[in-house]
Amino acid sequence: MASIFSKIVAGDIPCHRIAENEEFLAFLDISPLAEGHTLVIPKTEIDYFFDLDAGLLSRINLFARDVAKKIETAIPCKRVGVAVIGLEVPHAHMHLIPLQNVADINFERPKLSFTQEELAATAERIKAA
Repeated sequence: MASIFSKIVAGDIPCHRIAENEEFLAFLDISPLAEGHTLVIPKTEIDYFFDLDAGLLSRINLFARDVAKKIETAIPCKRVGVAVIGLEVPHAHMHLIPLQNVADINFERPKLSFTQEELAATAERIKAA
């Protein structure tokens, strides 16, 4: 059964795309910890992040670095934090989260809620960066 992320890649479920190439997709998290919270996934359906082969693992990190630099330009923050948890969706992914302090990456905090219009505006700011 395809994961929700595979359905996003296929275009069956809409998302706010930030960046994309043949192998990877970056899109805004719909339940973010901070404005600009972005998910980076391989388009290939692989459950566990550390099951990515060495080449794919290297390339996803380089792709994520470019996305993080766009986030830093578009969203005022001290850093962009990275988290790989992998319990909530059976599809390898990393979180890129704009941070002001370490508490901003605490996944036990309540998630933020943005309208589709606000998410679209954030996505456009990051893409334009």
